[in-house]
Amino acid sequence: MTRRRIALYSHDTQGLGHIRRNIELAAALVDADAHTDVLLLTGAPEATALPLPANTEVLTLPTVGKDADGGYGARVLDLSLAEVLELRGRLIAAAVTSFTPDLFIVDKVARGLGGELDRALRALRGNGRTRVVLGLRDVLDSPDVTRREWREANTTSVLLTAYDQVWVYGDAGVYDMVAEYRLPEPVARMIRFTGYLGHGRGRSLGARPGRVAAAAGAPDEPYVLCMVGGGQDGADLARSFARTPLPAGHHGVLVTGPYMDPCARAAVHRAATRRADLQVHEFVTDTLDLIRGARAVVTMGGYNTVCEVLASARPALVVPRERPRLEQAIRADRLAQAGNLDTMRSDRADPSRLGAWLAEAVGRGPQPHRIDLDGLSSVPALARRLLTAPTSLESSRVPA
Repeated sequence: MTRRRIALYSHDTQGLGHIRRNIELAAALVDADAHTDVLLLTGAPEATALPLPANTEVLTLPTVGKDADGGYGARVLDLSLAEVLELRGRLIAAAVTSFTPDLFIVDKVARGLGGELDRALRALRGNGRTRVVLGLRDVLDSPDVTRREWREANTTSVLLTAYDQVWVYGDAGVYDMVAEYRLPEPVARMIRFTGYLGHGRGRSLGARPGRVAAAAGAPDEPYVLCMVGGGQDGADLARSFARTPLPAGHHGVLVTGPYMDPCARAAVHRAATRRADLQVHEFVTDTLDLIRGARAVVTMGGYNTVCEVLASARPALVVPRERPRLEQAIRADRLAQAGNLDTMRSDRADPSRLGAWLAEAVGRGPQPHRIDLDGLSSVPALARRLLTAPTSLESSRVPA
């Protein structure tokens, strides 16, 4: 039997959210068809330390960083942004040309960071074999910003000439990207809402839906959990949680993330050493089990953590960031409006308010949700249908 080849790209300039999402997708695709080889292309070298699915390799690119205002620059090499993007673009094109995937899934940015995918997309469109999909999280940014960036990147034209479909990893009942961003009709016809990538996460760790194991970073006592994503912009919330009074009979677990400023992390650790009921970890690989074991969760509003919290059905308070994008705030507000979680502005998330929320939340118990969290089941089916559809670009855009 001929093995199926799938490549997934993420630019990864801040945190691990994009590559973590692609790892979950890779695991679901391999789980659905064991005769699948996966190549992950990422700008996050930390991805090599993450658990990977079977039949999966990682190719890391020279790193690019993002500053607080959303600007980009080479993180390590003494190169201009244009030079490092040119280098990355050539590496990506060489990789996909040699690998020749049946399916290429691009995360978030149709042309890649700064157009670094242009060369690769031309090569793949000309090989007559590879189907190309743009994968989008549920919320990109505010409608005004998203429409402006969409125009500036010439996204509509790129999608219509180089892509077969657009998969939105969300539930249109929560946030309808087509309506919110007023997407052009030809693009709207390409879109498939997959549902949130919630249920079935953790395949690369051997987890299955309903499995609850003791996480390596969890105490034996009942505990509440705080997670701040990669940690670049989570220092304020981490410091507040480190000083928060915890519910009676509960311990606290705080995960700072690998990218938190060392001085900020040291301050959090100093605060934790003054109390016996709080554990601090820089990085954990079993976040799903850690969330499932918690009585309540305080977190920022990144896509992956929100999916994990929703899938766990644990009471959750989301304290979203608002810079450089409003993505987290919009997601938190829409999910809160539907009763799926609670939200609090970051300038109000002081120890007293966090403590009050935790004291109430630990008594709620599990809270199942009615939104679509089955994206990791629907993506393999979408991939299978796309790969067996007629080969021309236009004929591949068939109703779901």
